[in-house]
Parts: sequence; structure tokens; C-alpha cells
Amino acid sequence: MLRYITKIREISERLLKEGKVDMVIGFRKGTMPMMNEPCFINKPEGVDSLVWDSNCGINLANYLTDRKEKIAVIAKGCDSRNIVTHIIENKVKRDQLFIVGVPCKGMIDRHKIASMFEEEIIEVAEEGNIVIVKSAAFEKRLEKSEVLQENCAVCIHRNPVIYDELVAEPVKEQTETDRYKDVRRIEEMQVEEKNNFFDNLLSPCIRCYACRNACPLCYCPTCFVDESRPQWLGKSIDPIDIKTFHLLRAFHCAGRCTDCGACQRACPMGINVRIFTKKLEKDCFELYGWESGLSLEERPPLDTYKPDDPDLGI
Repeated sequence: MLRYITKIREISERLLKEGKVDMVIGFRKGTMPMMNEPCFINKPEGVDSLVWDSNCGINLANYLTDRKEKIAVIAKGCDSRNIVTHIIENKVKRDQLFIVGVPCKGMIDRHKIASMFEEEIIEVAEEGNIVIVKSAAFEKRLEKSEVLQENCAVCIHRNPVIYDELVAEPVKEQTETDRYKDVRRIEEMQVEEKNNFFDNLLSPCIRCYACRNACPLCYCPTCFVDESRPQWLGKSIDPIDIKTFHLLRAFHCAGRCTDCGACQRACPMGINVRIFTKKLEKDCFELYGWESGLSLEERPPLDTYKPDDPDLGI
């Protein structure tokens, strides 16, 4: 990780000194363990605050929407795919961006690690593939593979798909992974069992909208949940309102989601909200052979029509 950090700082300083960008969007150390923060650097002397490790799970494409400056952005695989979507949807222009690509080996799941210990965690560090968790009373060493975010464990696009400069050689992509095992398990449930599953899944939801706010796809000027004319759904924490919010938000992301995991990572209740968008990702892949954010030339399946589109008679 130190090699990554050195290269990120070196590239960022050079771009700012040469006036090629107005700012660099990257990460700095957070005030809480496992919570690195997005930061905006606009002076060469500020690059020393830039960091990179397995706690950089926030999707930085979220901070590019409708910006007009020349920007350098630090982008791992899923970030780069969302940048592609932003460009296709005219939320940012390609010539505004200098994309600093970071080959990614996965982000750690802060919810998973926090649930493993009763004591307050005061520091989390890394040594290669080992994650070191410290409290006032103990120090534990964990295999990183055991505490990866679920989306990272099944990711097959760990390298940036679009970039101007890489901070390191591409990492080996994962090929022997079943991306949709969890979705198929739910698809095989009977109707009542599915209803119970989703009721239990969403029962902790406090409707704080952290998932929406963290998502790089949720940039509508007024979200449907905030509309009053017409009012699409109630604003309470009634279970029906909560379920409707999550289902409609997922459909809005259909054919656009890169499974970056930002929604689940942001959820203060640790809800696996990815399961909704993951189902739609699976359908788009199986029906249209579509994976979001891999091409600047091809439009998403729900944004175009082809004569050979599948007709399921629905």
C-alpha cells in the first residue's frame, strides 16, 4: 500500500504543479478506524494528506457529478466504471478528467470486523494480506480474504477500465467466482419465504438515505422520495414505505450499477441493500449480456432498443 500512496502523491503533485488539473479528488485518513474520507486537494503541498488502503470503499465518482473544473480523480475498478457511466450520461466530460487508476485487491468490511469484537476498535492496519485490529485490550491478526466486503469478494473487474495513468501494474482478475450465488438462493424461495426474507432484511432500516447519498448513480435534482407533487410514497418508516423506497431505487439503478458496495458500506445498520441491485445486475447480464461501465461507446440496455431484444411475453 505504501507504494500505491507514494505514486498517488507523486502523480497528484505533478498534475497540480503543471496546472493540468484544478483539483485532485482522493482519500485522506479518517477520524474513525476503517473510515477514510474523500478529500479535495487544490495545492501541491496538500498531496501529503492523500492515502490509500483497504478502507477506501467510498466511490469517488459520486463527487464528479456536474462539476466544471479540470479534475484528477483516484479510481479503482468500480469507480472507473461509474465514471464511464457519468460520461455516457453527460454528468461529466472525459476531457475534464485525469483518471489515476488504482488496481484494487478489495476493501475490508468495517461492519463485519466491528461485529467480531465487543471492545471498541481504535486502530486497523495492514501488512500484506493481514489485517491487524487493535483495541485498548488486544491486537488481533486476520486474513484479509476473511473480512473483504461481499462485493469485493466476487468482483471480476478489479482493474480500472478507463484511466490516464496507473499507480501500479494491473492485478490478476478473479475468474473462479460465482457472482450471483446469493441472488439465485433468493430466486429459488417460495413467495411467502421471499416476503419474509425481505421483511427481515429491511426491518432495521431507519430510512436515513445513506445508501442513496453514497450512490454515484443517485444524482437526480429531486429524488422521487422527496417529491410532493405527485407524492410517490409516504415519508414514514412504515415497512411498506421502506420496502417501496428500496425497490424503486434499485430499479432506477438497473443496468447502471457496478456493484461498488458504497450503499451497503454507508448503511449505519449494516443492511445488505446490494441484494436488490445485484438481482437487476444479474438480469441485465443474462438477458442482454450487459455489464455496466465497461464501454464508452455502448449505451445501457434500458437506454436503447434493439430488434433482437428478448421478449419474455410479460
